Amino acid sequence: MPRISALEFERLPLRVHAFLAGVPLHDVWAVDLPRIRPGITLDEFLRKGGPRPYRLSPVVRALLSIRLCIGSLLGWDRKPTKTWESFAKRLTTTDHSKSVVPASTREGLFRVVYRFENEQLLEVINRTAHAAAFSTLVEMPIHTDSISLSTFVMLAASRLSTWP
Repeated sequence: MPRISALEFERLPLRVHAFLAGVPLHDVWAVDLPRIRPGITLDEFLRKGGPRPYRLSPVVRALLSIRLCIGSLLGWDRKPTKTWESFAKRLTTTDHSKSVVPASTREGLFRVVYRFENEQLLEVINRTAHAAAFSTLVEMPIHTDSISLSTFVMLAASRLSTWP
């Protein structure tokens, strides 16, 4: 996955920049997706792809299983002892009305903060982190006659610690 510079990401006209102002940006990647019809929105892409529009490799599944097993044994994924305010508390009335999925809806290990037509912000809060994962679908010209669809993923953490 090619990394994207923070500057390139911040140039995109996205709500998330103002929404998560002050939250450190850890990383941004572009994931080239198979050619899909031009103009498809992230919401359409996610709905058509189902809850898992991709298949994790056996190595990734194994690593995730190990992490979840250790997290369960050590209590990393329990509710935090500190109260961390959900990013959903930052939603405005306009954000709520634009979101096609209600805030706090479960999405795998995450909770939805918002899903607009072409932006999605998810968060996880546990004893080790309060983190956000953001995606958007952007048409990126790679040649004069073709379009590459990329998903930008942002990982941010308002609090991140090594030990719970």
